[in-house]
This record gives sequence, structure tokens and C-alpha cells, in this order.
Amino acid sequence: MPASESDTTSGSTSGIVWLASYPKSGNTWTRTFLHNLFGSLEGKAAAHDINDINEFTTWDLAAKRYEPHLGKPVTSASRAEIAAARPRVQEEIAVQAGGLTLVKTHHALVMDRGHPTINFAVTSGAIYLVRNPLDVVISFAHHMGCDIDTAIEQMALEGMETDVSEKSVYEVYGSWGQHVRSWTAKPHRAICVIRYEDLLERPFETFARIARHLLLSPTPEQMDEAIDRSSFARLRAQEEEHGFREKPDAAQRFFREGRAGQWRERLSRRQVRRIVEAHAPEMSSFGYLSDDIRHFAR
Repeated sequence: MPASESDTTSGSTSGIVWLASYPKSGNTWTRTFLHNLFGSLEGKAAAHDINDINEFTTWDLAAKRYEPHLGKPVTSASRAEIAAARPRVQEEIAVQAGGLTLVKTHHALVMDRGHPTINFAVTSGAIYLVRNPLDVVISFAHHMGCDIDTAIEQMALEGMETDVSEKSVYEVYGSWGQHVRSWTAKPHRAICVIRYEDLLERPFETFARIARHLLLSPTPEQMDEAIDRSSFARLRAQEEEHGFREKPDAAQRFFREGRAGQWRERLSRRQVRRIVEAHAPEMSSFGYLSDDIRHFAR
């Protein structure tokens, strides 16, 4: 894995720690774990409510953060104006936090119309989550309410951006491969790179890396409790009982299966070939391009 050898942040006690990923790669799961870990550290007796997931984390897309800088609704602003305001919005988030703050993002780490998507002047570190695109595409299609072929096309679009709405500004995804390259091509000790599959296969070890990166020192019992409270079975049960505010209208549910290898049951040989052709270098870097996948994609 092309991650930094160090599991510590830059050592700063203030600024933004980004929870970054391409969509449907474990970002919300990781945020849920962290909320439950904070709860365990505080001695809370119950699992964290998924609809209070912004208690300890936030995002930088909310229209209300941008409009004071723009002087108008975000729907009336150009993308160039929004891009120029983004570093100031992120600086404001860091200043208002008064210490370390966790911010979710699906931005690729790129320049957007002459401005960075991520303001490193107010950044303390990042956790970057990566997941096999063969599985991402299935979850992404459900998330977007489209078919898998359309999702494959969207994931291959360099510079892909989301829409602007009354509630939020756009986000710069890029293609899946572009997104992964942007965050991992140059390893940095402040960026902790985590494979989604490792969270599934070795949850204690992998979630513990995340905790160490945030300079947290939970006991093994607190780690076990936070992991158990964040299981997909528990998250699905919460969503079924109370709903989940972050679920897109187009999706039937947000928390689906949370497992690896779904592509073997859902994707055709042609679809696998298209994904491999679009993202082979990055897939190879993270161990997603095994001999059997290469053979299947022929």
C-alpha cells in the first residue's frame, strides 16, 4: 500500500483533519466509528445516533458557509467564484473550531479554477480511504439512482464535478483513478491511507491505525466497543428504524451490505473490462488487479 510509513499527523493541535475518499468508499462508516470511539472514551453507554453524525465532524460544502463570502446565493454564483471562496470557507471552519476538527470531503486533491480544493494552510492531516472500484461502482450506482453502466462512465470522467444546489456547493470528484492518485501518489506523513477492505478483514488493527493517526489512545476494550457499535448490521438497523438524513433521495438505503467482492456477483465481463481499462494503474497499486481479475477482464 502506498501509504506513509508514519501513523501520526503533522503534530499540530489545531486545524482541519480531512476524512477524504471517493464516494462510497467507507467515509461515513469511518465517521460513525470515530463518533462511537469518542463516545466510548467519554464513557457513553449507547451507540451513537447516525443522525447525529455531524456532532464531531462537519463538511465544507454547506451553502450557508459560502454565501457570506459570495454576497449572494450559491445558485447565483459562478463556479469560479465558488472555487475562489473555498479556501476562505475552510479557513473559517478551522478558526471557528479553535482546535482540531474533522471534516468529511469527497474532493480530489487538485486545483480548481486556479484555487486548491483543500486549503493546506489550515490542514493538520488527513485520513484517506480507498476501495476497489469494482465494488465502488455498485454502491455508487445505488447512491446515484442510476444503472451500473452509467456509474462506470461517471467514475471514468476526469474532472467530474457535482451540481450546485440551494443547500450546497459543488464538489470536485474527478475520475476514481484521478481521485486516488491525487491523494496517494506522493506519500506524506500527515496523510494516513486506509484500504476499505482492510477495515473489513482486520478491523481492530486498521481502525487502531486511524485512532493513532488522530493521536488517540483508546484501550483495547474501547476499540472493540466502538467497532461493534459501528457494525453494518447496527447501522442498517438504525437506518431502518429512524432513517438517515444523509441518504440521497435517489437511493433506497444508505447502508447496504458493507462487504467486499460484490462485483463477482453483479458485474459482467464487459463491465469489469471497462473499469480495469480506465483505472488499471491505481488498481494495481492497491492490490485490486489480481491475476484472476486480469483474466476475467480479457
